[in-house]
Amino acid sequence: MNFLDLRDLRVAFGDAPDCILAVDGASFSIGEGEAYGLVGELGCGKSTILRAISGLNASWTGEIILEGARLEAHRSLEQHRRVQMVFQDPYGSLHPRQTIDSILGEPIAIHGLDDANGRINRALEQVGLGRAFRFRYPHQLSGGQRQRVAIARAMILEPRLLLLDEPTSALDVSIQQQVLVVMDEMVKRRGMGLILISHNLHLVSSFCDRVLVMYAGQIVEVCDTGQLHEAQHPYTTGLLAALPKLGHRRAALPQLRRDPEWLIDLPAAVGPAS
Repeated sequence: MNFLDLRDLRVAFGDAPDCILAVDGASFSIGEGEAYGLVGELGCGKSTILRAISGLNASWTGEIILEGARLEAHRSLEQHRRVQMVFQDPYGSLHPRQTIDSILGEPIAIHGLDDANGRINRALEQVGLGRAFRFRYPHQLSGGQRQRVAIARAMILEPRLLLLDEPTSALDVSIQQQVLVVMDEMVKRRGMGLILISHNLHLVSSFCDRVLVMYAGQIVEVCDTGQLHEAQHPYTTGLLAALPKLGHRRAALPQLRRDPEWLIDLPAAVGPAS
């Protein structure tokens, strides 16, 4: 049994006959503990897929099955708890007038979990911040620290699937490494699944196990990151051709999970941020 199955997912916006089919029959499967990268141009449907999986968008058809249980368009609190999302903007996704304590305490209260004090302290420690940050406001934190808080907010509910929508695009390269290593350690420790959206193909190749390439609402290619250079679809080969020349690093992209220090040398993201 796969950890996550998407079967013929379709998402349309607007009414017929003028509706726009943003996602057109997307199907893929993820194994437990696997990290999948989702790449493609702006507007191809990447974020729309994540919003459907997370339950933020209820206007879809098809099947979303997580650990053998079908996720419906309208979900219970328990189903929402199992799938959590980290957004692109580490400042815009945090309430500017709430302390970190309030931001992390809100999902605990909504889901009726016990030991709020202990959960908040453990969450901050797990993302490398510590209790000293608990009563600060978002504007008192750096971009990397704010994104760590966003990760802590998602992970504090102990989800089974973590969705990341360009979580490091607003961060400099050294902070990207710190944030991704934190996420990877937590995913491996808990045996979760992970889907990462990014325009940085080098980052996806180093961090993820497999890559899904999207074009015009469809998944046109799925391959292991180690075989990405063997991609056959014209759109995928075009993405690869647009990458900066990196000499010996172009020939073999090491996995971040094996060599996290290598990420320090990654170039800026290729293409616009979604």
